[in-house]
Amino acid sequence: MAQAQEKTPTLTLSPTALKSVGASELRPWGSFTVLEEGRGYKIKRIEVKPGHRLSLQMHHHRSEHWIVVSGTAKVECGGEEITLSSNQSTYVPQCTTHRLENPGVIPLILIEVQNGEYLGEDDIVRFQDDYSRAN
Repeated sequence: MAQAQEKTPTLTLSPTALKSVGASELRPWGSFTVLEEGRGYKIKRIEVKPGHRLSLQMHHHRSEHWIVVSGTAKVECGGEEITLSSNQSTYVPQCTTHRLENPGVIPLILIEVQNGEYLGEDDIVRFQDDYSRAN
């Protein structure tokens, strides 16, 4: 007996999408991995080494939500400073200066959800950087 073959839908991914999702990128302060990316959003897993911090920076085109998975996060946002631990979160509005630091002795792991019209890594204006990186 002959059966009708079902057509399996195909998924087409651009080489750029394949490169960015799932690939870890090393930085002087630790690393990040893009977990998922779609129109208007990007989700990252960020790991900050003990005693390290990211640059004091801002983004023209995106806001960020940070959720601490493990460790302790010292967050500077808009001139105010807060400390977050596991299962706590904060919001960083677009065009707001901010910095993330790990003051602890274990790696800081957090999930970052970016929202905005442009989510490229070049949308960073650095005001101060411990590693002498330029914009």
